[in-house]
Amino acid sequence: MHTLEQLRSGALAGIRRLDLSAGLDHFPSEIFGLADTLEVLNLSGNRLASLPHDLARLHRLKIIFCSDNPFTALPDVLGECQQLRMVGFKACRIAHVPAAALPPQLRWLTLTDNAIAQLPYELGERTALQKLMLAGNRLRALPDSLAQAANLELLRLSANRFETLPTWLTQLARLSWLALAGNPLGWYHTAPPALPTVPWADLVQDGLLGEGASGHIYRVHRRSGGESLALKVFKGAVTSDGLPEHELAASLAAGPHPALTTPCAELSDHPHGARGLLLPLIPEGFVNLAGPPSLDSCTRDVYAGDMHLPASTALQVARRMAEALAHLHQRGVMHGDFYAHNILWHPSTGEALLGDFGAGTLLPSDNAAQARALLALEVRAFGYLLEELVARMAAGSAADGMTLVLQDCLNLVPAQRPAMADVAWRLSRLA
Repeated sequence: MHTLEQLRSGALAGIRRLDLSAGLDHFPSEIFGLADTLEVLNLSGNRLASLPHDLARLHRLKIIFCSDNPFTALPDVLGECQQLRMVGFKACRIAHVPAAALPPQLRWLTLTDNAIAQLPYELGERTALQKLMLAGNRLRALPDSLAQAANLELLRLSANRFETLPTWLTQLARLSWLALAGNPLGWYHTAPPALPTVPWADLVQDGLLGEGASGHIYRVHRRSGGESLALKVFKGAVTSDGLPEHELAASLAAGPHPALTTPCAELSDHPHGARGLLLPLIPEGFVNLAGPPSLDSCTRDVYAGDMHLPASTALQVARRMAEALAHLHQRGVMHGDFYAHNILWHPSTGEALLGDFGAGTLLPSDNAAQARALLALEVRAFGYLLEELVARMAAGSAADGMTLVLQDCLNLVPAQRPAMADVAWRLSRLA
């Protein structure tokens, strides 16, 4: 994080990224002194309610973050920034999104956790749009122009007010990651079997294992029996994917599977009323298959540059993940965030585990056609994983067979994609 003192002294001359959180209630004019180099501007966590009318003087600006500021409207001046591709205004107070605020080259728009009830028609005219984050707003509809959003790949609509979905949503050619939980869609869901509960008092914490957008994960052991487990305690705040309660519901509905990190018990009697899940500990040696998308890659994961996979290992990962997704789909669960960065794998064995149900959606069990149409979107996400695996394995019969499968999964006509059960069967037949 940079400081005002550094900015004013000239110590930041020539930088490409500025991160400034200093209780600002106005835009520091000294930022314009960086106009010839500045590409990323992060002013999140201040007290800003407006941006200067001449912001476009930052003529190299590609990315702007202004989350956690008291904006009530997305500033019009953003639309004048010709190079601006990524706009992030999460957890502000935005109720109005004017068409003038949409940059011509907009690729990634994050408006999570605001008060937006309507979006401008012009949003669908931004042909570069790939990623649209709208969870935690007041939307009842999307502009019909988005039916023409040929490059839209990721869409977050959780925790809004949709009672119906646009008919064109499941026809978007490249849409692969979708989150819908927490909308009054009136869908009927079969109740999952109840998990056993474990009281807070029966757990002893052995340290923090990690922290995600939706909660903290601890290593714990039970006083009664000494069993070691992982405990995820939900924060209760809106994340980019939706609400933690939806993640919990999807985790419960998913049920047990050897390739899923699904819960074995539910936490009870937390002293502050927090909800939590107990999960088996991940064995030693498992690591993330890839890193999450970068600001440049937008919707695609980032792999180690020197990563090479033996054909047998890549095929093992593909099979395990196909089986995991087929299981979820059979249970009426759309994962919503099927990515390599949510896959833990063991490099020496190819064993793989799929986790993170933060974008999970429970699909209607009384409308098979609609459920199939939505699940076809996730089949495309699986196709991307196969594409990434094939790119990192040696040529041969396994790579050729996986290529044929991925081509079907990536079909630009969603209705023509195979079901995940068929994908899993085809991969099981490859040598």
